[in-house]
Amino acid sequence: MQLDVRRILTLCDHKDVEAGHRHKEPLRRVAAIAILANPYAGRYVEDLSEAIVASEAVGKLLADTAVAAMGPYKPVSYGKGGVVGLGGELEHANSMLTTTFATPLRNAMGGAVAWIPSFTKLAAPGASIDVPLAHKDALYVRSHYDGMTIPLPSDAPAADEVALIVCLANRGRLNARVGGLAAKDIVGKDGLR
Repeated sequence: MQLDVRRILTLCDHKDVEAGHRHKEPLRRVAAIAILANPYAGRYVEDLSEAIVASEAVGKLLADTAVAAMGPYKPVSYGKGGVVGLGGELEHANSMLTTTFATPLRNAMGGAVAWIPSFTKLAAPGASIDVPLAHKDALYVRSHYDGMTIPLPSDAPAADEVALIVCLANRGRLNARVGGLAAKDIVGKDGLR
């Protein structure tokens, strides 16, 4: 199976000031979104392994698109998400957001060991989704707990479509000050610390 990508969108949020405090290093968060045909829309399919395997190509496309949108900023946080059109089911997006999809993202970022936070939902066209972000090498880095709200176009996803999303960021939240493991102290062996 080859997944039919119908549309690619990118979103870039570049922020220098938070609560009146200007930062030398801005926060750049980007999203790469693929609107694709849902091969399982309108019917129950027990074995979703074909979509799992096929999702690798979409994962690479979105990873490359998101890394390019980062421009001169190196991504250190990531997240993924999916919105299934009303003719499908959540399991369709989840099948396409597995490790197979995520491996090209880890590779495009120069390697990453932490679990990739994700969120999926079933929604009508024009919905938005909040995609969580966390540090790519250590989940316990609280300063990097963040997210992006992704507004989808008014005509997507259609009932027979799925939106798959990759989000990246170059740093933790501006003004982060809740303690915990600092990014500079990551050991990076278990994906947690």
